[in-house]
Amino acid sequence: MASTNHASNDAYGPSMDGSTHEATYRGFVRFVEIATTVVICWVLSLAIGGVREAWLTAIFGVVISGVAGAVGALAPALGWRAPAAVAVLLAILLALY
Repeated sequence: MASTNHASNDAYGPSMDGSTHEATYRGFVRFVEIATTVVICWVLSLAIGGVREAWLTAIFGVVISGVAGAVGALAPALGWRAPAAVAVLLAILLALY
């Protein structure tokens, strides 16, 4: 049988490293923001390729969104804004083609 003589794990103890947990959470949220924006770029690129049949532009959009995502990940000041700029450009291209 399982031992029931241990303390509950529900409480946050002082022995836990709170600053490291907060830094990990902030990093995860930052990653999700950047990844979501890059995926939006991919969807817009597929729309350009599928609707407007401009597949070279679509491929360029996928590549440049990956580069912008990497720049956003390496430059904390930019974050999700780097791929968001590419998403705006792709949305304009989708509307104008």
